[in-house]
Order: sequence, then structure tokens, then C-alpha cells
Amino acid sequence: MDIMEQIQQQIEGNPIILYMKGSPNAPQCGFSARTVEALMQCGERFAYVDVLSNPEIRANLPRYGNWPTFPQLWVKGELIGGCDIVTDMHAKGELQPLLKEAAAG
Repeated sequence: MDIMEQIQQQIEGNPIILYMKGSPNAPQCGFSARTVEALMQCGERFAYVDVLSNPEIRANLPRYGNWPTFPQLWVKGELIGGCDIVTDMHAKGELQPLLKEAAAG
């Protein structure tokens, strides 16, 4: 399977997926850590992909989503954004309803 197809399957197969450095329990950068913290405070389950242990995804995801940096949060097949956008949405109370709706199907 082509790497772009794999990325597409991951995004379409998970209502909430975070491409990050490290894992939610052990983030490997501050931006990933702050993004995970915001997501966890919302209380919905989410999938994640560690781009450090998946170099092909790390190299190709920025092209797929036209977003150059990590982390990247995707909800219902749509790129929401990175750390600044996610933490801003969380602070404004916009993230939790978005995630709740996505998790409900």
C-alpha cells in the first residue's frame, strides 16, 4: 500500500486522530505535550500516530494535509491544525463539543 493511501486510511478510519511526536503518555516535544493535554481534558478517546517511529508518515503527511509541522489533529477527516489552534480552541471551549460530536459518530 502506498504511504499516501495509508495516511488516508488512518484519517478516514479514526474519527479523531493525532499525528504527534511520541505517544500521549510520553510526548517527545512540548507542542505534542500541550496538544495531548488539551485533548485529554476533553475526555474523548483518540487515535494517535508517533511520527518519530514512522519516518515515511512524518515525511509525507505535511504534503497530504498541506500543513508543514507536527502535531496535526484530524477530526472526521478534516485537518483541524496544530498545537496553537488546538490549545486556542480548547481555551475558547470549542474543542470539546467538536470532539464529542466526532466520537459520537
